[in-house]
Amino acid sequence: MTAEKKGNTDRSGTEEQLDQAQLIEETGSVRSQNAKHLIHCLTIIGQVEGHNILPEDTKTTKYEHILPALVAIEQDRSIQGLLILLNTMGGDVEAGLAIAEMIAGMKTPTVSLVIGGGHSIGIPLAVCADRSMIVPSASMTVHPVRTSGLVLGVPQTVVYFEKIQERINHFILQHSRISAEDLSRMMLNTQELATDIGTVISGAEAAACGLIDQIGTLHDAIEALYHLIETREPRYPE
Repeated sequence: MTAEKKGNTDRSGTEEQLDQAQLIEETGSVRSQNAKHLIHCLTIIGQVEGHNILPEDTKTTKYEHILPALVAIEQDRSIQGLLILLNTMGGDVEAGLAIAEMIAGMKTPTVSLVIGGGHSIGIPLAVCADRSMIVPSASMTVHPVRTSGLVLGVPQTVVYFEKIQERINHFILQHSRISAEDLSRMMLNTQELATDIGTVISGAEAAACGLIDQIGTLHDAIEALYHLIETREPRYPE
């Protein structure tokens, strides 16, 4: 290899590393280049930020970053699969459901892995993938929709919250194996949370009740994603 070619290769490698670092910093996403299959890793961490900007000291995932990234991933022929890493406390209902619906509507093979926690609106984000997994030490908090701040004390407000809850429940039931009775029981539990109603379940409990497909590790998630890639027809055949 000539000095000129070696220099070009070094610059190319450096530029690729800088691009990768910028991608991680700006979106929390990364692509594995030297792998059996090219997969895109998408992280949803902290609080899902919706129409309102959260304080600077709050770790957030901005939905306006995630939505166009999903469109690009679905169109990119070089990306063969999407791995979603979840460690979220929940957040904006409409923003979370928007991301979940986008992922559920992708032909790109998808696997989600809950690490740490997948609470509140993080539950639809966990179950929206083709295959959902959770590490044994993770937990998930199942609770009804609620809000803080000023609300109008009229019957219409109650109806509005009920309709939001129906949308969330329908999505969860459609994309997981949990029964409507178990989901309702967990949401309306008054014996477990000190200042709220709901249920905190461990990774094993989430898998046992059918909310999550299985207990798994990072290796298990990648292997499951590889299997989906190898057994599914290409989304954009030549």
